[in-house]
Amino acid sequence: MDLQQIDRKLIIDTEVTQLVLTKFLQNEITKAGFKRAVLGLSGGIDSALSCYLAVAALGAENVLALRLPYRTSSPESLAHAQLVIDTLGIPSETIDITDMVEPLFTQSPDITPHRKGNIMARARMIVIYDRSAAWQGLVVGTSNKTELLLGYGTIYGDLASAVNPIGDLYKTQVRQLARAMGVPEPILQKAPSADLIPGQTDEGDLGFSYTEVDRLLYLLVDERYSPEEAVAAGFARPFVNRVLELVRRNHYKRTLPVIPKISDRTIGHDFRYLRDWGT
Repeated sequence: MDLQQIDRKLIIDTEVTQLVLTKFLQNEITKAGFKRAVLGLSGGIDSALSCYLAVAALGAENVLALRLPYRTSSPESLAHAQLVIDTLGIPSETIDITDMVEPLFTQSPDITPHRKGNIMARARMIVIYDRSAAWQGLVVGTSNKTELLLGYGTIYGDLASAVNPIGDLYKTQVRQLARAMGVPEPILQKAPSADLIPGQTDEGDLGFSYTEVDRLLYLLVDERYSPEEAVAAGFARPFVNRVLELVRRNHYKRTLPVIPKISDRTIGHDFRYLRDWGT
């Protein structure tokens, strides 16, 4: 399969995808006994798309968006998050997490930017889950398939959620659906960033573009290509090996905590579905 064929395979039917994901959110949220949703709105395309889908599923009045800046957060990110809030007409709160995280930073004089980023991501999720309890809304995730496969996220931070409507969309597919649903153009055009460290970008961290890695992940995951077949398709061996290692090493981030099987019915092994308790 050449690059043009892969790119065609990555093109989604945006109308059908929107319908499926909207119904997914409606079903999963109401099945859990909720009517509302809460999510962190970073100003990036992923959280914007999740927000648009939640509004399509539940109505604008039932989606609470949280802007959660740190003192060094980009003003542009805050402005883009507000643009989504204003466009959709949804309730929102802005809560600065600086006073939450700085005391912990001071306890470790040698703390690295990576550790700071993880702390900020988890602090934001503390706020999101607190507001979900107060507002009685289920937490909606904002991590795409590319990030989940590569482990590009903070476990119990931005990777945490109750339902994640975009978790089976590669980043390039997120862009397609976001454009189709009317996500504002400034958000569509900006470089992806977790906005945890000034000047940080996703692709700068990863060392490759989303377009490039989505093509490879599609072959490895969806088409079940072997590493040798991926190399034969034109991908460099070091790139293939690195991506495979990221997918393998970060599997623990994509699962609930692993529980050893001792009894006849074990959570995560053979006690996994709503039907197990009569639902």
